[in-house]
This record gives sequence, structure tokens and C-alpha cells, in this order.
Amino acid sequence: MQTDVGKNLKSILSRIESAYKRSGREPSSVTLIGVGKTITAEKILEAASNGLKHLGENYVQEARNKKVILKDAGLTWHFIGHLQTNKAKAAVELFDWIQTVDRIELAQKLDKASSKLRNEPLPVLIEVNIGKEPTKSGVMPEEVRNFYNTLSSLDGLLVKGLMVIPPFFEDPEMVRPFFRKTKELLEDLRLHSRYPEQLTELSMGMSHDFEVAIEEGATMVRIGTALFGERKYSR
Repeated sequence: MQTDVGKNLKSILSRIESAYKRSGREPSSVTLIGVGKTITAEKILEAASNGLKHLGENYVQEARNKKVILKDAGLTWHFIGHLQTNKAKAAVELFDWIQTVDRIELAQKLDKASSKLRNEPLPVLIEVNIGKEPTKSGVMPEEVRNFYNTLSSLDGLLVKGLMVIPPFFEDPEMVRPFFRKTKELLEDLRLHSRYPEQLTELSMGMSHDFEVAIEEGATMVRIGTALFGERKYSR
């Protein structure tokens, strides 16, 4: 019998397929990342048994605790939260991707740990503050090219693209210009990069706006609430 999580996953995958068909893109060109923040390992295991292959976590310690239970679930682990510099080594040990590289000091720490702990470069995304919001992390859009040039010189990292958390609007259509601008930034990087073939990823879109994000070029969508239900935060 299919669980609620299984039904939610099936519905999301159907909506993803419809969105990329509307945008004229190839099937399987979008990676669904389930967002596990505050979600139990047992519920994530439920999603994995129904076909979820990628998991995003916001906190190093929470991921470490869950990985004990989920070690055989066959998941690819993405760090999608704000990463403290002193947690860089632990993040490299735990995660397959780091999606939120937003400052040089962090990149250097990740590079150092990756060079020691991994046999190949660590895939990373540059987090862009696409709405230039003072309360959010991320590289300012006009600084992305210089930031990328610095990161691409670090042997332990492989820059794969960009990640954004745009301003929130109830109407997803209001977010469309921010997604479009992010795609333009990636295209600019490809135009000026010595390695344009490596710049393939746009991580953008969450539960309320992922269809618009896909229509604007997202290759990764990060979905929590629509998959696992409303989060329950401890008081």
C-alpha cells in the first residue's frame, strides 16, 4: 500500500514532468531533491523506498544523525543550508554536494578538506543572493563572475552551477524574473568560462514555485513541504 509520502512523491514527479514538457526540455532533465530539515530518518526512508534518490539537509549535525539510519538508502546527499566555516570538513565528509558556497573563506576550507578526503573534486554550487536581500546569504549577482573565477582555480572543488533562494511571493509568477535572471547569470558564466561544459546546474525552486523554476531552466528543485507535509518545529 502506498503511503502519503509515496503519493506525494508520485504527484510531484508528475508535476515536474508536465513543467519540463511545457518548457520543451528533455525528460529526466530535472533532479528532485527532498528537503529533510526536521523530517525523521524513518520518513525519509519511506520516500527513498518510493523512489527518492536525492536528499537535501540544512544542518551538519542533523545530517550526521540521520545518515546512521539512512546509510543503505542509496541517497545522494546535498548540503543546502548556510554552512559555517568551522563545519566545512564535516560537511565534506558527509555530503556529496555542497550547494551553498557563498564566500571565499568557506570555499578555501572546503577545497582543503576535499583535497585530503576525496579522490575527486567536490561538486559545489555558488549561492547567489538573486534578490539582493540583506537577510539572506549569497554572492551578489554582479560579483558572480569574479567569485566563480576564484573558485574554479581550487583543485578540490568542481563548480557545477548556481543555487538561489529568491524572494518569496504568494504568486509563483512573481518569482519568474528572479529565476530567469539566474539562468542568464549561468549563461554568462558559460560564455566566459574555460570549462563551460561543467556548468550544467541551476538549483532553484521549492514547494510553492518549482514548476515556474523548471519552466525557467531549473535542473534541480528542492522540495520539502509538498513531499513530507508541513514541518513541526519544537518549541
